[in-house]
Amino acid sequence: MSPTTTSGIDEKLLAVLRRLLGPAPIALVLGDARNLPETSEPIIATLRIPERSTLLSMALDPEVGFGDAYSTGRVEVDGDLVRTLESAYQSSGTRPWLWRMRSKWLTWSQANTRSGSARNIHHHYDLSNDFYRLWLDERMLYTCAYFPTPEASLEAAQEAKLEMVCRKLRLQPGETVVEVGCGWGALAIYMAQHYGVGVKAYNISHEQITYAREWARREGVSNQVEFIEDDYRTVKEKFDVFCSVGMLEHVGPDHYRELGQVIHRAIGDTGRGFLHYIGRNRPAPLSVWIRKHIFPGGYPPTIRESMEVLEPQSFSVLDIENLRMHYAKTLEHWLARFDAAFENVVRERGVEFARMWRLYLAGSVAAFRSGRLQLFQVLFAGKDSRFMPWTREDLYTPFDQEISDQAWTRATY
Repeated sequence: MSPTTTSGIDEKLLAVLRRLLGPAPIALVLGDARNLPETSEPIIATLRIPERSTLLSMALDPEVGFGDAYSTGRVEVDGDLVRTLESAYQSSGTRPWLWRMRSKWLTWSQANTRSGSARNIHHHYDLSNDFYRLWLDERMLYTCAYFPTPEASLEAAQEAKLEMVCRKLRLQPGETVVEVGCGWGALAIYMAQHYGVGVKAYNISHEQITYAREWARREGVSNQVEFIEDDYRTVKEKFDVFCSVGMLEHVGPDHYRELGQVIHRAIGDTGRGFLHYIGRNRPAPLSVWIRKHIFPGGYPPTIRESMEVLEPQSFSVLDIENLRMHYAKTLEHWLARFDAAFENVVRERGVEFARMWRLYLAGSVAAFRSGRLQLFQVLFAGKDSRFMPWTREDLYTPFDQEISDQAWTRATY
């Protein structure tokens, strides 16, 4: 028999986990062993770990160990999951060596080459349209909404986001737009219907492109909008406007200059463009657990890092806005809808998949609330462009939420 008792081993492992977790007001419990934080704040949650092997995996790498254990039901959180994760994000310190090794391996194995990007995008976006329809808005927008008021519905906020993108670009009838990473097609169709532009939209998700083409046909805009199932690197034509909403996170820093060359090839020195992307205040890899299970190849850049797309081509940055709290609220809506559909997800995909996605959405809410993640919108133009908005006044003409909500009760998609 080891001189260290079973309870003593558990207490030592809990102490290791506590050092990595920091002073977050979360109780750690395994059997009779209990570890409380050294803080005067009230305990907001209790993490119940049923077995030593799970505790050991969490002590070696809290993020991946907890994520995998929560997904499989080997860990339970007594308390609000989002608040628990937010508190952990705010207090945790140095990453353990195992996390750093895993992070480097994923950065290499999930590189966003043409073939790598196809694999990465297929893993996340081709799960099925029916799955995403359970918890997204009716337009199937899977990017940050814009809430004119905190009380706006998700549908109204997503429509306001589409309108805001178009306003920032000051689209004019007859102009041509290239959109890369177009999702299920909502922005391209909105641009055509409300601003009279022609759009070519690129995406490598087969499920999304198929959905978008059918939607455009039903809406009668197939002559204005072309959805192309191909990589953004294949864009060759000339356009007035470049637009990317929610794709830069999938490009990777090694390909930023390449993306800049694609943009310059498309709009030259006289066009204008827009980047909307999840970012950070300081350089850091995306969560290993999220890259492992949810978003392979993902990387949220800082503003400085993202300038590697624009500066080599002498693009002028005209406006930068951070909508971090708008994304937190968007995710709160998604999480609430996901939880309402949880049993449907379990029936279709299994309980492990459902718990994994619940954790991903809850963790994303916490990341934006705590400031771990940001949401940047960058408006830019070619060095010879005459496009230089004098003020922002036209962007913030009030959005009529009531009319928008009424319209959505009549819409079908």
